[in-house]
This record gives sequence, structure tokens and C-alpha cells, in this order.
Amino acid sequence: MATAAAASSGTVPNVQGEKDAPPGLLPWVEKYRPVTLNDVVGNTEAIDRLKVVAQDGNMPHMLLAGPPGTGKTSSIMCLSRELLGEEHLGAAVLELNASDERGIDVIRSRIKMFAQKKVVLPPGRHKVVILDEADSMTSAAQQALRRTMEIYSHTTRFALACNTSSKIIEPIQSRCAILRFSRLADEEILDRLRQICEAEHVGFSDDGLEAVIFTAEGDMRNAINNLQSTYSGFGYVNQANVFKVCDQPHPLLMKEVLDLCAGSGDLKAAQEKLLRVWNLGYSASDIIGTLFKVCRNHGTMNEGTKLNFIREIGMVHMRIAEGLNSRTQILGLLAKLCALQHKQQQQHGNGKGQSN
Repeated sequence: MATAAAASSGTVPNVQGEKDAPPGLLPWVEKYRPVTLNDVVGNTEAIDRLKVVAQDGNMPHMLLAGPPGTGKTSSIMCLSRELLGEEHLGAAVLELNASDERGIDVIRSRIKMFAQKKVVLPPGRHKVVILDEADSMTSAAQQALRRTMEIYSHTTRFALACNTSSKIIEPIQSRCAILRFSRLADEEILDRLRQICEAEHVGFSDDGLEAVIFTAEGDMRNAINNLQSTYSGFGYVNQANVFKVCDQPHPLLMKEVLDLCAGSGDLKAAQEKLLRVWNLGYSASDIIGTLFKVCRNHGTMNEGTKLNFIREIGMVHMRIAEGLNSRTQILGLLAKLCALQHKQQQQHGNGKGQSN
């Protein structure tokens, strides 16, 4: 379920589900889930469109596409709450995600029965069916859903959330207003994490929150879960504790490897440092992913060098994703990076010689 936490308005949204469980026992990702559209962080254009729908009251069929943890499902729940009111959510909103059976039989029975059900709603309002992770539905189920959307559009509106809109069949896409969500900015996640830390009285250091954001990669749910896991395990959120919990290769080690390649081009020293990380048990996928993030965010590397390095890292990342995840791929990458740096230094030296 895609979750974006509350906005940086300085207030923490009301706890949901506290009637069912004490607030202290709730995962923070649920405890601080947005309640209204004003609480949702990031993706301002998409949220503004949803606010217009909430004011107008006539919700179209919707398709929300974007990476996980960016607020797709939470936004639709907030819209449903603002359109129907808290008292109608249970009877007038049906939510199904990938953990539910959503084959063609469910479309024909459960969703159809819900669409036919009589519910007393405010004038001009409709029941809402939320299909989370709709791109995992079978093609046959999507074909059945297409006809159901048409027949019951006078009483029921459908909101589909997916990671990749191209996996939704064209007839459904053409029936929906499409909203695209993107990964959240680091500043947006940081503001939210600080609010949660204050509300939960969590001790933290600035480098600890930076580490949480680094591991989250624009995913608010991932960031909040990592924050809670670190605090639960160690009682204090700093960089060392975060990387113990998230278990990724430490970015400082990866930065040292890149600095050796981009500076002196010392292949032997770079390979020794990388093998030290490899021997800690990290996979090639872990190493190449962290290497890419560190290279992308490197503050002092020459821009031309950075672009060349990212190109080579991307090529090796693709091979690893295809299954060639041996140590040889990683060591070969370092050799290419050092060769690129030597070539660049040689060209720079030749340029100086010609100018003299």
C-alpha cells in the first residue's frame, strides 16, 4: 500500500486505528498516515487536482501511477474521506490490494456485488472501489473490470493505483483520469521525519536522518519504517545504527572506492577496499546500487567524470540485474573506471602540452 506521511505543516495527523489498538502498538507508518489531502507530502500537482475533485464532488475514475511509498493509496483514502465523510467510509469504500484474490471471479462477484449494494450517501456522491497494485491483476480480470466500470459508473467510481501504468490495458487507461506520482524529495522526507521524531521523543543526529533518507530513495514508507526500526533496535538514530538496521554497504566506504578511481586511478587500492566490502557478505546488487547512489550524489567529483562513471555503473548494473552477479563484474567495473580516469588525465595533459 503506497503511503506518504503528513505534510510539513508542523502538525502530526490524527492517529488512525487507535480504537482498534493502543497508539504505542501501531507501526508509525500507520500511526502517521495522512488523514486529509492537506496532510500529504509531495507531488503537489497531483494533490492539487485531487483537491479540485474534492471541492467539485464529482470524482471520475482514476489511475494513479508511480513508485511505491509516494502516497498514491493514502491520497485516494483522503479523497474518499473528504467526499463521503468518516461515517460512510466503511460502507461506501471497498479496498483490494495484491494480497487479496483479484482474479476474474472476484471482479464478477465481490466487486459487482459491492457496486450493486445500496448505500445512503450525500447527494451527488458515489461509492469508491480502490484497487491497489492494479498492475498485478491478470489481463482477464482487467478485461472484466472494464465492463464493470462502464455498467456501474452511475453509482460507483474506481481508483486504481499501480507502479507501472503500461501494465494496465488501454481500455481501462482511456476510462480514467491519470495522475502520476514521483519519488519524494529529500527535503520533504526530512521535514516529516523530524516531526515524527519530535512527536515520539526520538533522539537523533543529523547524519542519522541523512542515512535514513539515503536508504529510502524517495520512499516515505521505507523511510518511516527504517526510522522506527533503528529507534526500536538501538534507542538512538545515528548513521552507524541506521546502516546496521538497513544492512547496506556503507556509503563512506563506497565513496572511498570512487575517490581512488576518480583521483589517482589506483586500481589495486580500490579493489582491496571493495573486496573488504564484498567479504562482509554483501551481494553484487547491494554494492552496485550503493555505488550508483554515492556517485550520483558525489559533491566534489568533476561533472564529466561523474557522467562517465554513471554510464559504466549503469551498464554493469544492467548485467547484474540479468543474472551476471559475480565478483568479476564489480572488479571489472573498477578497472573500467580507473581506465577512464587515466584516459581523461592523459587527454588533459596533452591539452596542456599543446597550449604551451
